[in-house]
Amino acid sequence: MKKIAIMQPYFFPYLGYLSLLKHTDEFILFDTVQFIRHGWIERNRMLKQGEGWLYIKAPIIKGSRDTVIKDVLINNKEDWKTKLLAQLQPYKKIAPHYADVVTVLNDIFAQDYETIVEFNQASLERIGDYLGIDHDIKIFSKMNLEVEPAKAPDEWALNICKALGNVDEYWNPPGGQEFFDRKKYDDAGIKLVFQKPILSAYDQKREPFEPGLSILDVMMFNSPEEVNKMLDAYELL
Repeated sequence: MKKIAIMQPYFFPYLGYLSLLKHTDEFILFDTVQFIRHGWIERNRMLKQGEGWLYIKAPIIKGSRDTVIKDVLINNKEDWKTKLLAQLQPYKKIAPHYADVVTVLNDIFAQDYETIVEFNQASLERIGDYLGIDHDIKIFSKMNLEVEPAKAPDEWALNICKALGNVDEYWNPPGGQEFFDRKKYDDAGIKLVFQKPILSAYDQKREPFEPGLSILDVMMFNSPEEVNKMLDAYELL
């Protein structure tokens, strides 16, 4: 049984995104739609020293309003990797897996990436390796699929699944339920599944707990085995 997920390419995304990656057979980074600045594609959140949270991000070269995700370039003239690692220094004294996570980041940062899509794909693959997740992560614009144009928002995923062939299930986060028509998928012989992660607090060595941070925060405070238990906590809707 082949399970597919299609998501925009997020920057060090939260736990639920990685759970979707772990529990599907093929994960497609959908990069041919308009890029919206200051979203999850270029940045995410980590703990701030003392209290609250801060953004970690990759600097983007500003394009036109119509720029699609695949054409978004990273501004590598900025020393953003060093800055990001410096932002994580507050974890050094409190997070038991700080050194392991920094090693993962240094592996990712060992090369430069022209586009944010390439960076986010490489990051997901390296994190997947660290967590022991089997992954098949593809970039949609590089797949050369002949896909029928979508006539409604819920048809992008459906038409990609049809073009791929041999897809039994399409998995999606629960947030999009309201605009999906299950009948379209049933008629195509594809089961539409919504995966709802069951998110629980973990010990961040301070109070109050800051939920919904980047997977990097989860990895800082939990072993790969503990992270995988969290990734396996979900229900299907």
